[in-house]
Amino acid sequence: MQFSSLLWLFFCYAFFGWVLETVTAAVRQHRYVDRSVLYGPSCLSYGLTAVALSAGLAELRGNYFFLFLGCAVCATLAEWISGHLLERVTHTRWWDYSGRRWNLDGYICLSASILWGFLGLVAVQWGNPLLLGLFDLLPPLLGRILLLVLLILLLVDSAGTILTLCGARHLLPQVESVNNRLASLSLRMGEWLLRHTEGRIRRTYPDAVFVHDWKKHADNPFSRGNSFYSIMLLFLIGGVVGDLVETLFCRMKMGVWMSRSSMVWGPFSIVWGLALAAATLLLYRYRDRSSSFFFVAGTLLGGLYEYLCSVFTELVFGTVFWDYSAIPFNLGGRINLLYCFFWGFAAVAWFRGLYPLLARWIARIPRRAGKTVVWLLLLFMAVNMAVSSLALARYSTRSAGEPARQAWEIYMDEHYDDAVMKRIYPYAKMTD
Repeated sequence: MQFSSLLWLFFCYAFFGWVLETVTAAVRQHRYVDRSVLYGPSCLSYGLTAVALSAGLAELRGNYFFLFLGCAVCATLAEWISGHLLERVTHTRWWDYSGRRWNLDGYICLSASILWGFLGLVAVQWGNPLLLGLFDLLPPLLGRILLLVLLILLLVDSAGTILTLCGARHLLPQVESVNNRLASLSLRMGEWLLRHTEGRIRRTYPDAVFVHDWKKHADNPFSRGNSFYSIMLLFLIGGVVGDLVETLFCRMKMGVWMSRSSMVWGPFSIVWGLALAAATLLLYRYRDRSSSFFFVAGTLLGGLYEYLCSVFTELVFGTVFWDYSAIPFNLGGRINLLYCFFWGFAAVAWFRGLYPLLARWIARIPRRAGKTVVWLLLLFMAVNMAVSSLALARYSTRSAGEPARQAWEIYMDEHYDDAVMKRIYPYAKMTD
């Protein structure tokens, strides 16, 4: 799917999300309630989630059960992240499911997840073809101009929102003027929606619950399991350990040593590193929950994560790094039920055994020296990722028969030819 198509879907669903939130609030509270973080009629979380579903789950169209399940898990994760992010940034709780059964932190619950799964299914299965068909009816030049104008308005609106949160909106009068017009447009549209639902208008957040647990930490960042430096260190450790685990697994299963690294320099698995860091960041506050909680969370989130990683690498690099088509109960060869259960068991083993032990060792790292080492390692990994991405991109175009024309392509052909790439990525398969 082209970038322009994804951008169009983003704006459409961001607006539809705003309409849905406004109408729902009007029906329940009999008043206009602004449900957007921005000044304009747009809910970013709906737009971003819709783009993720459209790009990552498009090949599940027609497979209603797995499309529903994938949309439900992905949208629920987006809602959980959005709720905590908004609370962290604005110190305000924007919604609360605490009164519903099967909720988590009041930000997600089972009934809402079912609703998101159904809406995601409708959007990906039927909504996207309709919206993209309408966009194709526009003349190409007019379509590009429309997207450019919407993008500029979004950037100005975002700048105004950030300046407002920082208390410095007066520094850019032009932005403030545009934001006032967008806010007026949102209010007029909200009034129109309200007149067609019910009630009176009062722009406010009646259900907002303000939180004040935003203390600054002056202690050693390595002593907190969810600090930036702790998470980055777990990303680095997880990448190395994951590569070694897969290498040993291949040795025991097939009797041969082979590279399982994601990088051209050193033994490092991006998939494992990101999985370990993301799981710790997302589930750290629930580290005292039961093992069954971690098993279910690990199974669902791990399966979705592995599926999206497979789609991402194929879309970006034209390469498939693993294929489970020969394993029963697989989904497009990208994931299978057995390995999804593995993610669940891995989550239990991590939070119940490995993480508490490793966290105690990380907490002993000196603050100044530890931060310096982490930044140096991250710098190395950034360069490593850049070189690996260029090598994979050239590997893909070289396999398609395209000759090297630019200097970086010639360099990659000289240092990372097919023999080197096949040794580093023995399971990689080129796609169309």
